[in-house]
Amino acid sequence: MPQIKHIAIATNDAEKTAKFYSEVFGLRQVAALDSENARGFMLSDGNVNMAILDFQNDAVAGERGKDWEGIHHIGFEVESLEEIETRLASAGSSEMASVNQALHAGQTGPRHQNVETKYEGPNGEMIDVSQVGWVGTRGLD
Repeated sequence: MPQIKHIAIATNDAEKTAKFYSEVFGLRQVAALDSENARGFMLSDGNVNMAILDFQNDAVAGERGKDWEGIHHIGFEVESLEEIETRLASAGSSEMASVNQALHAGQTGPRHQNVETKYEGPNGEMIDVSQVGWVGTRGLD
């Protein structure tokens, strides 16, 4: 069965974005890109590849109109929710309070699988952090 192995984030500041994901989530740089099409970095956690791309021309970036649909959020399973929330705050990431409130996420009490706390990434992308993980990430049986 196919597995998710790649996420790409378009950004105008590839260094800032790569630094954020490396420092907060411990992703390692596995490649650097510098071409006429894109500049940026390939990061990895050893299972999923994350491309941080500063596109250099419209042809490779693709058409983006008002109805464009892209990545909605990226989920990271973490060992300590408290530790990662401290690191997110130190990196200038804000909790997405209205989304968390609507989902009843990040509140005291039992943690629910598939949603814990949502934060904003350096480009406005939504980041979901969970200590209990997501259904289907430890096998399907």
